[in-house]
Amino acid sequence: MISATKRIALEVIGWLLVVAGIAALVLPGPGLLMIFGGMAILSQQYEWAERRLAPIKYRALKGAAESVETWPRILMSSTLAVGLVACGAVWIVRPDMPDWWWFSETWWLPGGMVTGITQIASGVVAMALIVYSFRRFHNKPEAVAEIEAEIKEADAEFRELHD
Repeated sequence: MISATKRIALEVIGWLLVVAGIAALVLPGPGLLMIFGGMAILSQQYEWAERRLAPIKYRALKGAAESVETWPRILMSSTLAVGLVACGAVWIVRPDMPDWWWFSETWWLPGGMVTGITQIASGVVAMALIVYSFRRFHNKPEAVAEIEAEIKEADAEFRELHD
């Protein structure tokens, strides 16, 4: 009974991470990382997820490497991450609606504390990922070349399996 419960719980968590990751591709948050995490969990149960795990992992790492290629990218990413934390703090404090706000009061900082907490968490995760990417990839062309070679290899294996 415990193994069935554990299996169901892991499957639910895996699918939640995949769906949240897809949403985070267009919303603030580490989308590819969440998709990778969800697929890693699902790969313990499903062969199809295991086959698709490597290409997602390498695409996420390639994106991480590209995000720290130049100082303007690092500065912009860091500014946005700090901005997320600041917005989260505003949502938690929830100041009074300003006079210039022309929408209904229900549209002033919707979501309340939960939204603020998720914004702060997203900002902290983003900063941690920036630091990780910087330490692993910045001014290290050999690390980027290794990721690119692994992407090509994973793509070739994926195509071989599906041809």
